[in-house]
Amino acid sequence: MFYHEPELQYEVEVEEPNPYFAKMLQQAIGGVEGEMRVALQYMFQSFAVPSDKPEYRHLLMETAAEELGHIEMLATAVTKNLEGAPEHLREEARENDAVIDAMMRGGQPRQALSAGLHAMPVDSNGVPFSGNYVVASGNLAADMYANVMAESTGRLLATRLYEMTDDAGMKDMLSYLIARDTMHQNQWLAVLEALEDHVPVPASFPQEKENQEYNYTFMSTFRERHEDPEMPWTSGESFDGKSEFSFGYQPGGGMPSVEKTIEEMHNEATDR
Repeated sequence: MFYHEPELQYEVEVEEPNPYFAKMLQQAIGGVEGEMRVALQYMFQSFAVPSDKPEYRHLLMETAAEELGHIEMLATAVTKNLEGAPEHLREEARENDAVIDAMMRGGQPRQALSAGLHAMPVDSNGVPFSGNYVVASGNLAADMYANVMAESTGRLLATRLYEMTDDAGMKDMLSYLIARDTMHQNQWLAVLEALEDHVPVPASFPQEKENQEYNYTFMSTFRERHEDPEMPWTSGESFDGKSEFSFGYQPGGGMPSVEKTIEEMHNEATDR
């Protein structure tokens, strides 16, 4: 079940409405680094957690619900930046920056035409949110690594947005979101720390079935041969502690050949 309280998770205030910044905030809603992505990612990951690991299901679902609150905050910020934005801000942007001028003139008319000056499930270029952004593999370790990446790029986006505005209200909201990204990165890393023997992912596959000659070899693709650079990933103990890193080259496998053309595909080549 889900319940909704008509109160924002954190205060959202805009001192100087700015339609250009509203457009930038859309990336934090519907972009690949945005809150829609992590909310759905954690939710679908939680659906796959087995019943004997309820603590992970609860953690994922609690965080997914929190991210839904972040979407509401950002949508509120978009509306407040769009409604009643003074025309002088547009004129100043056009006068001071040709790139911003072009973006303002060729912005997102759908934000007015389809949403009445409110937020939409799109990124800053107006591209609709895609479910393909969501990573929910069913493997808890793989999902945790994906979550660390999602929170890392989300925090990076939020810090960039923070630097793009001088509005005290927007900086305050973004400061909160940046702080939550810090927590979420740490909690997913804590889960990985709690998981036993999960590398390489999936740990359930018997490693004796993989090619033992190449499973811990850094493979150089340079044409010219050179010495082992003796970096942490080319020599010494492997990260999982199960072998030693080595340095080598692609083994080579002969010329590619296709034995038979499938007639229904009409791929035949005809000589003159």
